[in-house]
Amino acid sequence: MIGTDTISRVIGKDVYDQSGEKIGSASEVYLDDETGQPEWVTVRTGLFGTKESFVPIRDADLTDDGLRVPVSKAAVKDAPKVDTDGHLSPQEEQELYRYYDMQVGSGQTDTTTGRTGTESTTGLASGTESTTGMATTGMTTGTAGRHDVDAPGTVGRDTSGPTTDNAMTRSEERLTVGTRSEEVGRARLRKYVVTENVSETVPVSREEVRVEREPITDANIGNALDGPAISEEEHEVTLHAERPVVEKEAVPVERVRLDTQTVTEQQTVTDEVRKEQIEVDGDQGTTGRGTDRRV
Repeated sequence: MIGTDTISRVIGKDVYDQSGEKIGSASEVYLDDETGQPEWVTVRTGLFGTKESFVPIRDADLTDDGLRVPVSKAAVKDAPKVDTDGHLSPQEEQELYRYYDMQVGSGQTDTTTGRTGTESTTGLASGTESTTGMATTGMTTGTAGRHDVDAPGTVGRDTSGPTTDNAMTRSEERLTVGTRSEEVGRARLRKYVVTENVSETVPVSREEVRVEREPITDANIGNALDGPAISEEEHEVTLHAERPVVEKEAVPVERVRLDTQTVTEQQTVTDEVRKEQIEVDGDQGTTGRGTDRRV
């Protein structure tokens, strides 16, 4: 008998009919909320596992090879089409019970009327619940919904940890690139003295001795006869010359200061980022084998 402690082992198992023929793979388990025991299992059938059919799991057996249900593959193939959207209507539940020729719910005895009556609730083991019941004058059923033993309101069951919801979140890392200012160096002004040779050209003049001779004329005869006729005499001339003179003085020539300017350039940043991939893996039916899809 399948119990709530083995639900996690049922999900994803291959499902075989009463003669051992494979039907498909188990997708979702519905619980009877009155007894807390599994009532239905949805089985994915078809070439790519796109069709899901409700199959009774009340008297099913779970083995290492898979799940064996007490109905035939043909019966599952022709089972009423019921949407696995998380809620079974009373009409859908009654239709399933009638189709598989099953009693509604757990089969409890109604001591008031002496008739065998039942009142149960069934829900999907991934978060829905439903209510079915039969009174002495007729059968009444409530709505069916999902009911998960780990997290109410979810579809499916996480096999790697507590069930959260009906979806798997795919995350990835992304680069956030910005800039920050940091000290990369320092610049300073330093004044020092160097010596260099400077050449300048300046004109200079000097006096030279030149001898001039003039003949005796009536104009200068008086000067010529002034003094003794024959004598010794000296005449002196002072000569002058210019020499270059150098003087030095310090004069300001410019003002120097430090300032900064911003230069923008393009730099390429390269790093590794991680991202999650989600793939679908599993048996997709008996008539063909589906391929893994990576999301």
